[in-house]
Parts: sequence; structure tokens; C-alpha cells
Amino acid sequence: MANIVLGVTGSVAAIRTPALDAAFRQQGHAVRIVATHAATYFFDPIAIAPHPEHPHQRDPSRLTLDADEWPGHDSGRRWERDDPVLHIELRNWADVLVIAPLDANTLAKMACGICDNCLTCVWRAWDTQRPVVLAPAMNTLMWQHPMTRRQLRMLAVDAGAAHIPGHLDELGVIACINDRSPTLRIAPPQSKRLACGDIGIGAIAEVQTIVEMTLALIQPSNPPPAT
Repeated sequence: MANIVLGVTGSVAAIRTPALDAAFRQQGHAVRIVATHAATYFFDPIAIAPHPEHPHQRDPSRLTLDADEWPGHDSGRRWERDDPVLHIELRNWADVLVIAPLDANTLAKMACGICDNCLTCVWRAWDTQRPVVLAPAMNTLMWQHPMTRRQLRMLAVDAGAAHIPGHLDELGVIACINDRSPTLRIAPPQSKRLACGDIGIGAIAEVQTIVEMTLALIQPSNPPPAT
């Protein structure tokens, strides 16, 4: 079974976090959630990851927030040599990084190498030879903005994909990435009525789609029978 870091960003689709976490764990995988500050507006961290001994507190070993990178900072504590570096610990623990939902803001940060929170630090420290699954979710016009295509192509280059033609639309870019990158998979967003009321593409892929895409990437095909 795999160790999965589930990154969650500030899209309304973060409401799917409990279902996605449960779906992975029902398959027998270990899951550690890393949520941005904005993501926690859409679900309760304590409800999804209660502390086993203090049920009214969050279990930081199951759900990481930015503040966990700097324990005791608010009370005046300072870093000391040999203190753990949380985003490196998460990187070392995980077999696969899944970011679902991936909002427009975090996509832009990832494409440009900005790492100003725990999740983007995990991404920046990630070994590009290891598997990543991304599930974008955003407003339709944000999704269709030319920067989205450019940023997806930037991620593809770093993931070892061959040339991604510039004339393709967003779904065409995703199809090329999924076909040509050995390590990166992107779950295409859906078209439906969005939370903002707009109708169009931008809703996160179904939970089962994300799970199946992740498992196909991390689980090798059945080996041929011995002769």
C-alpha cells in the first residue's frame, strides 16, 4: 500500500476532502493531508482528523497546516539545530503527491517555483522522478485564461513530458501531459454549474476518477505469468 500526501488548496472543491481522504484510506493507503490556510474555509480540519486522545483538537500527524512548520513560533520559540523540517519529512514519507483541488493561485505558484506555504514547499522539494496527480478546480474563465495553458505546459516540461504544442486548448494540453509524462497525471475538470453560479468547465473531477488515476500511476501493471 502507498503513502499518499493529499494537498488541498483554496477552491470550493475542498469540500470533497473528507470523501477523497476516505476513498484512499478505504483502499488501504496511508494518507497525510496538507492544507493551505484558504482550504480550511471549506472543511473542518478537526472533523476530518481528530486527535485520538483529544477529540476536540486536530491531529497534526494526519492533517498539516502551515503553522505546523514553525511549532511554538507564536509563543516566541525559535528554530534550533536538528529540529525537523516538516515539508522534507512529508516528502520523504510519501510515495505519491496528490493535489486535489488545485486552485488557480497554487497552480501559478507551482509553475513559477514559489514556495510560501507548507504544500508548495513539499511540491518544490519533490523529486520530479516520483509520481504526482493534480486535480484542477476553478471558475470557468480562470480555467480558460491563457496563463492556465502556459502554466500547465511549464509543469509538463519539469515532469519530463515531450513537447506540448502551443495551439492546444486546456483539455488538449492535459491529454498530452497524461500521455507523455512518466510521472505526472492531471485529472481534467468537469463542466457543470459551479458554486459561483456560472455554468461551464472548472469543477473538480469525481473522487473516483482521482483515486483511479492515482492508483494506476503508483501500482504497476500485473506482471506476466512466469514461464
